[in-house]
Amino acid sequence: MTTETDTPQAAGSCCSSTGSCGEGAAGAQAGGVTTVYEVKGMTCGHCEGAVSEEISGIAGVTSVKAEAATGRVTVASAAALTDEAVRAAVDEAGYELVGRA
Repeated sequence: MTTETDTPQAAGSCCSSTGSCGEGAAGAQAGGVTTVYEVKGMTCGHCEGAVSEEISGIAGVTSVKAEAATGRVTVASAAALTDEAVRAAVDEAGYELVGRA
């Protein structure tokens, strides 16, 4: 089970709600950054939703896909995020950021 959240794209944007642009690779965004993190403690869809919601609140985040089965969280953002910002969001959700995957 996975949970993915998207922040609304600007009107006229070439990117779909899933973050894919034109014919490029899925999740690729012009000038954007995609980072995969490992989060400890997620066991179900509720966990995925809680982590996704908190990380989505970080400025610049365009989408989050959390996977409890693997403990991986894929974050797309306009610019690179600090590990401290992601750690604080994951902590707020009640889980532990292990680091970048």
